[in-house]
Amino acid sequence: MSLCQLRRIVHSEASLGWGGQEHRVLAELEGFRQRGAWVVLLAPENSEIFQRAREADIEARPLNIRKSRYPFTALRLKRWLCANEVQVVNTHSSRDGYLVGAAARLARVPLLIRSRHIDVDYPNPWISRHAFTTFADHVLTTSGKITDHLKSTFNLADDRVSTVPTGIDLTRFAPDGPKADLFDLDNSGRPPLVGMVSVLRSWKGHSVFLEAVNLLKARGVTARYVIVGEGPVREPILRKISEGNLSAEISLTGYRQDIPEVLRALDVLAIPSTGHEGIPQIGLQALACETSVVGSDAGGIPEIILPGETGRVVSAGNAKQLANAIEAALAEPEATRQMVENGRQLVEQRHGLNHMLDRLEEIYRRYLEPAEEVTRL
Repeated sequence: MSLCQLRRIVHSEASLGWGGQEHRVLAELEGFRQRGAWVVLLAPENSEIFQRAREADIEARPLNIRKSRYPFTALRLKRWLCANEVQVVNTHSSRDGYLVGAAARLARVPLLIRSRHIDVDYPNPWISRHAFTTFADHVLTTSGKITDHLKSTFNLADDRVSTVPTGIDLTRFAPDGPKADLFDLDNSGRPPLVGMVSVLRSWKGHSVFLEAVNLLKARGVTARYVIVGEGPVREPILRKISEGNLSAEISLTGYRQDIPEVLRALDVLAIPSTGHEGIPQIGLQALACETSVVGSDAGGIPEIILPGETGRVVSAGNAKQLANAIEAALAEPEATRQMVENGRQLVEQRHGLNHMLDRLEEIYRRYLEPAEEVTRL
């Protein structure tokens, strides 16, 4: 029996939405289940990830995150964790971090992990530090920038924090394959297509993207633009499109599941985030599909979009630089071709799904293997 088959792993997620963080949680659950581990998700029953886990035949147990019920929920969870001899608990958001973290401590779970997916400030670090110390044996982040921030803010030792970006399915995200029919255009004889693919949140930089589109339109650049995704700032985006007279140039597709097909249809993917970003999964997915990427210098984006090597990088919030980089990506096909080939190589070497799972298994072994050796003896 392999070490993976011995694993009993639980992830918790309090978020109700569906974005990169929730994709990562499900990727870890599915990945280790395929390697023979017993995996369970704890999440609110009305959350998107709860439903998607059930659809993927992953066991999902309802998590009550009402603060008034914390003591009772924590005690019930403690009994359940003990009864199921859970070895690893990985929490992903603030509410479940404290609730499930407390239950795991009471149950003496051998390894308690706190994952951090975005880079944020901590106005009360003396309180926030408990999420990464009291309720975590080890901290996982998705980018080196988040790791450095946590280490400096909470004085965490090097061996207590690991950077493990989300792994990409290199078979699904590949250059060859069907392309989505976007903007009611077929894929032959059409103008270049530039797009954003993300949850519609304020810090994703949609307003910067729209300003860049206005600049490109004023320059006479022939292109069409798409915004893929759903989220809380949809209406403000629609207003800006109307105010800028961009309705003929830009299409909002809403949420789509065929992201590999979408990326293969794009000539350029823009990631103009203004903050909070780890290493964005959509960036890795685009590199894997050999789609040209223009990204801001926010968060962990420059860790994968290497300027002049795998893509083009601009200052966060700078619409003029973003417009210039998009125009260059379209106007310099040979340089762009070399960048996308380099990008695919980068993902193959460092960011495949199996690479992520192997890195996580190394961390599990560091904490669990001594106890497993005693058990086998």
